[in-house]
Amino acid sequence: MNILYEEDGSFKVGSIMTDNTTSLQIESSSGKRSKIKATNVMLRFNQPALDEFMVQAEPIADGIEVDFLWECCPPDEFGFEQIAAEYFGHPPNPLEATAALIRLHGAPIYFHKKGKGRYRAAPPDVLKAALAGAERKRQQMALQARYTEQLSRFELPGEFTEHLGHLLYKPDRNTIETKALEAACAATHLSSAHLLYRCGALPSTHDYHLQKFMFEHFPKGVGFPPVELNSWDELPLASANAFSIDDAATTEIDDAFSVEKLDNGNWRIGVHIAAPTLGMPRDSVGDKIAATRLSTVYMPGQKITMLPDSVVQAFTLCAERISPALSMYNEVGLGDDGATMEILGHESRVERIHIAANLRHDTLEPLFNEETLAAGKLDYPYASELTLLWNLAQKLEAARGKPSDNATQQVDYNFHIESEELMVGHPNESLREFHVNDRVSITNRRRGSPIDKVVSELMILVNSEWGKHLAEHGFTGIYRTQQNGKVKMSTVAAPHQGLGVAQYMWSSSPLRRYVDMVNQRQIIAMLRGGEPAYEKNDTALYAAMRDFDTMYTIYNDFQKDMERYWCLRWLQQEQAKLADSTPLLNPFTECSPNPPPVGNPRPIPPPEGEGSIALSPSGGKMDRGLGANASLRELVVPAIVLRDNLVKLTDIPLIFKVPSLPELPANTRVQLAIGEIDLLDLDVRARFVAKVEEATV
Repeated sequence: MNILYEEDGSFKVGSIMTDNTTSLQIESSSGKRSKIKATNVMLRFNQPALDEFMVQAEPIADGIEVDFLWECCPPDEFGFEQIAAEYFGHPPNPLEATAALIRLHGAPIYFHKKGKGRYRAAPPDVLKAALAGAERKRQQMALQARYTEQLSRFELPGEFTEHLGHLLYKPDRNTIETKALEAACAATHLSSAHLLYRCGALPSTHDYHLQKFMFEHFPKGVGFPPVELNSWDELPLASANAFSIDDAATTEIDDAFSVEKLDNGNWRIGVHIAAPTLGMPRDSVGDKIAATRLSTVYMPGQKITMLPDSVVQAFTLCAERISPALSMYNEVGLGDDGATMEILGHESRVERIHIAANLRHDTLEPLFNEETLAAGKLDYPYASELTLLWNLAQKLEAARGKPSDNATQQVDYNFHIESEELMVGHPNESLREFHVNDRVSITNRRRGSPIDKVVSELMILVNSEWGKHLAEHGFTGIYRTQQNGKVKMSTVAAPHQGLGVAQYMWSSSPLRRYVDMVNQRQIIAMLRGGEPAYEKNDTALYAAMRDFDTMYTIYNDFQKDMERYWCLRWLQQEQAKLADSTPLLNPFTECSPNPPPVGNPRPIPPPEGEGSIALSPSGGKMDRGLGANASLRELVVPAIVLRDNLVKLTDIPLIFKVPSLPELPANTRVQLAIGEIDLLDLDVRARFVAKVEEATV
């Protein structure tokens, strides 16, 4: 005797070896023996043979029309043999009964299972809804398959345009677009960013990084609502004429300086800080905007300001204007030698100040530097004032316990972007820029020059003194403290060991940092003898400190990423110069929205035994040896070992790992051959060429 039984949701056949009433020992057509429960047996049969039974039953099942079978069903629960008799019009044989069972079991939308071999027909309204759902699912699967096929051919489906932001930066794995993209990524072995780039979905690799940041932190765009400002015309006008010192690209000019000779022979040196809080009291529209932005966001070639341009223009310390300012005047006395300087007292005021000039680094530094100071050259505007400020800055630095001659000067890098094609639009109220044909130049300047020292020392002075005055008057402020090497923000005045001051707060950049605005409100309230804008334990103060600390870190990380991006673009420019042609267009270079066929170019390996020597742009010579042979199309650049296989390029601030780097001590100079550059992953491949020996004179 043979049986048909159910196991793990499928139907199988076997011959009975032993029948124990509640269980059976059976043998399959392959000879495998097993034990099953008697309740799992659906029917018993003798013919046809065991190995032919399912082969004959399945074609019969395929011929059964599901719709007609459903119409034959009674309204109540039924067994499969019962409906088989209704369908075939006679008592079914084992093959017909099994065919009906297979059909019932394979159409769960039409027939709801109620037990072993027992079913109930779906009600008409339930069946209609289920069929509609199944059709929608079928259409979605077909659409998903089409999406995947198009993406695998590097074609962007038109329907993807409105979903690109989410697909790139916050994919929802429940959507067919994301499922199709993941399937295409698996098929092409590319990441979603690289695949969509190959499909022409990104105007540029620059746009990818910018929009990623915008999507997360500026989802509503970078526009501003209208802001009304309070008047400050009643402020007294200062007698001094001030001048600022800033980078050429600076528009948010926060600080300026003035120098006046007093009747008693002393000097009055003023530090003047822009005062936007005079026009934007706490909880005003402008204040809420700044509290949301928290800081200006910087990146090479552009910035996202904390305040609307109308507010910036109203308060920036621009030349030939009278602007509101929070000023600190420092009376400075000269010793008998005419050079020794000592601060005799401080006085702070809220006033209007005339800004006579905006001095810019690029034009000032060639005139005002250590060499011209040593030579006593004073043949440029504000030379005597700057010299006096320089002498005071050195005095202030020494008083903080900092050496005036810093042998380990750091280097600042300046990025200048020349845009051949620059289009700014606001689709979805977001900032978009296309930097396909831009050129980047990267210059460096030694930190700690006279310009830097004058500005930094006077800013440290006012930030320290105003912080001290707030604490003495019982006003809460937001301080930056450093103890045991750890820097943190606090509402309690505490030492900043790195700067060598008893307390330090940020209050000198209120156009660019929100904590500076908060502190400025407190300082002005203190000077006017009024109530503090923020009482002790004010939750708004703590929220501003917490949120600013978080966002300032995020903004700085974004700036570093964008600087890394432009460093990689600079390497591409150098590669293009070396090849005397435009780099191949692919995801590892910059390209237009019409990408090339599949395939990533690799550096041409050097010919076997070719013994050319690549010279460093920064001088020096390479050791001849393994890896010294370089293809004529390879870009070879100088670098310095930081640790292990981590290096920093000499000419630009780019740090990355070189797996082929041999074990070398830190600060060793090496030559590297630049290979693939990936502007989406912000990565570069390079190989070690040689260690560099310093040239002897």
